[in-house]
Amino acid sequence: MAGDDQRVVAITGGGTGIGEAAATRFAAAGWRVVVIGRRAPLVERVAERIGARALTADAADPRDSEAAVATIMAEHGRLDAVVANAGGHGFAALADTSDEDWAASMRGNLESAFVFLRAAIDRLRAARGSVVVVSSLAGLAAGPSTVGYTTAKHALIGLTRSIARDYGRDGVRANAICPGWVRTPMADAEMDEFADAARLDDRAAAYRTVTADVPLARPAEPQEIAEVIFFLASPASSYISGAVIPVDGGATSVDLPTTAFARAGM
Repeated sequence: MAGDDQRVVAITGGGTGIGEAAATRFAAAGWRVVVIGRRAPLVERVAERIGARALTADAADPRDSEAAVATIMAEHGRLDAVVANAGGHGFAALADTSDEDWAASMRGNLESAFVFLRAAIDRLRAARGSVVVVSSLAGLAAGPSTVGYTTAKHALIGLTRSIARDYGRDGVRANAICPGWVRTPMADAEMDEFADAARLDDRAAAYRTVTADVPLARPAEPQEIAEVIFFLASPASSYISGAVIPVDGGATSVDLPTTAFARAGM
């Protein structure tokens, strides 16, 4: 793909983990990639490595998002896809969540997608483009002490479906993915904490423990999630819209009350 036919994708939260893997995948396919994030050193490192454009911006800030979209249009003249990947925050139970913690959860996970997609939607309509929202298994079920994260990730699915419903007649497709455990810096930090709390040997033992009841019995690599993102953003998925796709090694197919039988060897 080259010249005016070259598609353009913007990836929020593109400086690490799933966002970095997605940026790498799009660049390898010949797309022009714009990597967006709040931490300049991270997005600049990714952009330099893959030959992309780095924009330092807070996707939850309307002015930042509008400026980022304006820059994309000035430099590339089009915007064909947005990967709304920015996220984090919200790891406490209801009674332990302050107003400030709740606001940070909503801003980091939900508002970052809503605000940037609102800024980009008219450009996506013009391109008959695609939206991929990175939710989580926490968008489908609740984990322990994650009220802010779980609520925001559930809301992202509603946002995705609303975009698919409202802009489908304009040719815009919107889909959400719900990854399970993925080897990212954020998950690695959680595994380190879990290993200490559970008195496990190391991070690898923690990953084995949390995926013990997952049919594929392992966490995903970021590149595996990136492949699904790329498929949903590309013309190869041209009749998929409003879908919510778990990318979880089969975790959501497990009937939790029967896991005790498996542990008993039955």
